[in-house]
Amino acid sequence: MARQSEPSGAIKAMMILFGPLAETLGTRKIEVALNAGTSVVELADRFGIVELPERGINVAIDGIITTDLDTEIKDGSEIAFLPPVSGG
Repeated sequence: MARQSEPSGAIKAMMILFGPLAETLGTRKIEVALNAGTSVVELADRFGIVELPERGINVAIDGIITTDLDTEIKDGSEIAFLPPVSGG
């Protein structure tokens, strides 16, 4: 019988916050336990930051910026919430 290290429905991910989000939540990194299949928008909603595009906040999953907030979070992923980039 195969041994599983974690329940099949649970994953862990790391949220990395920058700028005002880090200040608002009082930390730059949060390790979160999620159900398998949780999307980026569901994670954002859990922390009250679901209005990401309207606030100009970008999201990067494992270092790759994405606009698809319905992307499923994989076990061990890092999800960074990045402040708006101002033009120069």
